[in-house]
Amino acid sequence: MQSRAAHSWRWLFTNFLRREITARFAGAAGGLAWALVQPLVQLGVLAAVFGVILRVPDTALGGLRFAGFLAIALWPWFMFAEGLQRAVASIPGNANLIRKVAFPHELLILASVGASFVVHGVGWLVVLVALTAWGEPVNWLGLVLALPLLAAQFAFTVGVGACLAAVHVVLRDVEQALGLALMVIFYASPIVYPLGLVPEPFRSWMALNPLAYAVGRYRELLLGSGLRMLDLAMIAVCVAALLGGLWFFRRISPYFEDLL
Repeated sequence: MQSRAAHSWRWLFTNFLRREITARFAGAAGGLAWALVQPLVQLGVLAAVFGVILRVPDTALGGLRFAGFLAIALWPWFMFAEGLQRAVASIPGNANLIRKVAFPHELLILASVGASFVVHGVGWLVVLVALTAWGEPVNWLGLVLALPLLAAQFAFTVGVGACLAAVHVVLRDVEQALGLALMVIFYASPIVYPLGLVPEPFRSWMALNPLAYAVGRYRELLLGSGLRMLDLAMIAVCVAALLGGLWFFRRISPYFEDLL
């Protein structure tokens, strides 16, 4: 019986994931191409502002040109930010289904975050291939070493997304507040600037941000660095966030039908 239920939930999750990936591009003439075009436009704008106008020093970029330095961290940011936004919106967006069908509601969170990681993960690969062709020193073995950190980032996003989604059902201000919070987190993470340019003691505080740590490590790994013991601590923090977020979500989810 448990095996049959697990198979049903896997089938349901697969369908939720497929729907999340295809629905966002349904009716668009460009289809999935928009998943790459829109981030590329943002990359171009940020590269022009911080790489040309404000001019981040080349000596702080680790041998990369600024566009490459930015692109390596920007796509993981898209995975995180869009994953959170879609996770928060997933419960109210499926209110009719939740009222009619009994199923684990966390499948909606996993599908929302998973779709963002799949779409932008493919975009990240395309960008890394383009950077390699452009002459950037991308170490592809580093991408393999980055996979555990990417999985940890996924776990962290699911955990935080599940917690926020549960709160959003009770307080509908969460979706609006999240947009502001993501703007702060974006500029508080070394995405458009190197962490080395941040003065102490702010640098030490920023290093406690799991996303700040992850994007810095992605750059280091893709430039040929190896794994560190501190990576295990970061993975442990992300797993704790996943377990805590899902625990809180499951405590609130039985009341979703009454609150939606």
